[in-house]
Amino acid sequence: MIKDYYPVKIGNLKRNLPLFQAAPGIKIALFNILGDTQIVKKSAQLLAKKLPLNADCIITPEVKSVPLAYELSDILKIPYIVLRKHCKPYMGNAVKAQTLSITTGKLQTIWLDGKDINLIKDKKVIIIDDVVSTGSTLKAIRELVNSIGGKIIAEAAVFTEGDNWNNFICLGNLPIIKD
Repeated sequence: MIKDYYPVKIGNLKRNLPLFQAAPGIKIALFNILGDTQIVKKSAQLLAKKLPLNADCIITPEVKSVPLAYELSDILKIPYIVLRKHCKPYMGNAVKAQTLSITTGKLQTIWLDGKDINLIKDKKVIIIDDVVSTGSTLKAIRELVNSIGGKIIAEAAVFTEGDNWNNFICLGNLPIIKD
């Protein structure tokens, strides 16, 4: 019997992630924490135990990882910064980096509001995401943080996807399912 979901467990919470056809013959499990307060809180509690305590801030891309960054910010008592997908008119002196998004298959620009530069410059930074797959967004965030003088001390996600994520802080790995 072929399942149309992939079961995961975060702490004592269980979820069935829907499988999505990412390409011909390739399926991935979709992890969407938006609106799942229990998963956000449990993931943050478990990740916080694995993160360094000497960080100055958390940085995350919008949208799905924002609740996780907020919750970790509250637990660790440090600010969080959200990188935006579009530069807004109010974002004075914004800094940008580009990446090829696996989700959209297009070149994507991430933007840091100029008001947040001093929260990163010469500071110890933790990068947080919900799922890290190819690492392209992670690479762009690294580039952006390094370009303004921040020091990345940890990178973490609830899940990694696929292989080659040794020494990466996460709660589990999601498979890439090939038919």
